[in-house]
Amino acid sequence: MAEDIAGSPGPSRRDVLRRGLFLGGAAVVGGAVGAVADHVAEHHDGGGDTVPFYGAHQGGVVTDTQQNTVIASFDLHTTSRDEVVEVLRRWTALAASLAHGDSTTVPIYTPKDVSDSYSNTTQISTTSDSLEAWQVGPSRLTVTIGFGRGLFLSEGKDRYGIASRMPEELVELPHFAGDELDPAQSDGDLFLQACGDDLQVVFHAVRSIARISPDVAALRWTQIGYSPSNKAGTPRNLMGFKDGTINSNAHPPADLDSTLWAPADGQSWMRGGTYLVYRRIRMSLEHWDRLQVGDQEKVIGRQKVSGAPLGARDEFDALDLDTRGSDGAPAIPVDAHVRLAAPETNDGAVLIRRAFAYNNGTTQFTERWPPWRQALEYDAGLLFLGYQQDPRKSFVAINSKLAINDALNQFTTHTASAVFAIPPGASGPGHWVGETLFA
Repeated sequence: MAEDIAGSPGPSRRDVLRRGLFLGGAAVVGGAVGAVADHVAEHHDGGGDTVPFYGAHQGGVVTDTQQNTVIASFDLHTTSRDEVVEVLRRWTALAASLAHGDSTTVPIYTPKDVSDSYSNTTQISTTSDSLEAWQVGPSRLTVTIGFGRGLFLSEGKDRYGIASRMPEELVELPHFAGDELDPAQSDGDLFLQACGDDLQVVFHAVRSIARISPDVAALRWTQIGYSPSNKAGTPRNLMGFKDGTINSNAHPPADLDSTLWAPADGQSWMRGGTYLVYRRIRMSLEHWDRLQVGDQEKVIGRQKVSGAPLGARDEFDALDLDTRGSDGAPAIPVDAHVRLAAPETNDGAVLIRRAFAYNNGTTQFTERWPPWRQALEYDAGLLFLGYQQDPRKSFVAINSKLAINDALNQFTTHTASAVFAIPPGASGPGHWVGETLFA
């Protein structure tokens, strides 16, 4: 146990905490968690492995993509605005400490009018660091916090007196053709995205933050994703194609103020923030692997090895949508994915993508093609994390076209979905993510 490592007996620490040491949010926020709770391990100076937590924008958006992610959604089980604020204060303080590579106690928060969810089964929730990431270092950990529509309105009710501050950009997505969404794996009131180069560090971050107040903010769903290193160039997705040549955080547009960050004429509390569309996209890899490479390239619109657009030579050559082959047909087919998703065919609409693969094992399925046999298939594919200034003008506009005409639809199914407002970053110690909304 962490209490033993620190040399402090557990019960006395819990007794102190239960008397309300952490109930005053100012104490937590005033100097991050370590200022009001003992560290259970030495501080790690991560050097180049540390991504700054504080700043005008949250990390994990334009940050160079790390190799692992754990994303999580939470449902709020409280009618108290003050309790939501207290949870966000503590989430922020602990996230900042974890991103620095520190090992700290967890600032457990149990409101006075809520019984501890573990009180009838075990002892009071320990504040100890779970230690699975002890001494590993920060591993470029970023923690990004977001807000869903349910934070503002739930069943038509203004839950916390902030419904008038819900941005118009925080839309409820329409149903797209082919969607097979699992409600239990979609949406949510609060959002966490932890990214880093060590999966244990990333999972530890989500696990620790989720422990803070499970009675107020309860886990709704989680999803693990991974990405190969980009040291060899643009990473490849599970279909084997380079993923992120256009519209990725690795190759972002020059003017992020007009494409990514929330506009000045929107909700003032969102300035410096952005909007995230999350989609879990299952790939029918078994059928994709039966397709000849040349046919795969026609579906995507790019060469598989080089990543160059069909009819071009280099990955970053501009899409030439007018070039035709010797047979007179467009070099990039009319239903190719890159043609339909390109800014040139969507009135310049762009978004910034952080793409991760996922693999949830195998499941039973019935083939869509003859002989319609039953077999196992991979529950694997792409975690689409698209950041943008306005989902109505970017994701909705682009995906409305893709959902109907994209040749890739034969091999993909969208199975989970959510939209979150990603507020600006906390400006420094003593400040917290969401402070601008609840001010």
